[in-house]
Amino acid sequence: MVIHTSRFGAVSLTSDDVIHFPEGLLGFNELRRFVLLDDPTDEIFAWLQSCEEPGIAFPLLEPELFTAGYNCQLTKHDLEILQVPNKEGLRYFTIITIPQDPTQMTANLKAPIVINVAKRVARQCVLQDNSLAIREPIFTRLQQRVVQNPTAAIKAQGGFGEVAVRIGKRPPEVEG
Repeated sequence: MVIHTSRFGAVSLTSDDVIHFPEGLLGFNELRRFVLLDDPTDEIFAWLQSCEEPGIAFPLLEPELFTAGYNCQLTKHDLEILQVPNKEGLRYFTIITIPQDPTQMTANLKAPIVINVAKRVARQCVLQDNSLAIREPIFTRLQQRVVQNPTAAIKAQGGFGEVAVRIGKRPPEVEG
């Protein structure tokens, strides 16, 4: 299947690439099918792209990139939606807000995207931990990480791996 996106153009996918959100995302309840796309121009970010709405895509980062000891206390309901008995096999991502001034970028630590990689099902979980911020400033911490270890790109460390679709390859009907 091919989805058309406003950010990456036409992207060729298989049904195994699609991640199902049974409840949608906060504010986007009607959108249930997404794909996680590697950004070919950026080693850190991935994009959670709607398969149903070409203009809806959210930049994501793994919280370990900018915060140590990030711990998600998932509820029984979260685990049921994710179709797992415990937290094994889950991947965690935070939605990033990148304003006009990128030094002001923030991460939503309070409501991470949690993906059951094996079953391709996900949920945006609202955590009960009041110490977690909805708009956690991250630019300085990301910058420090790059300065401390400039060769350790996320993809080289395991990155999005089996979760993300590599983009840059044009769909067969577009190749010329």
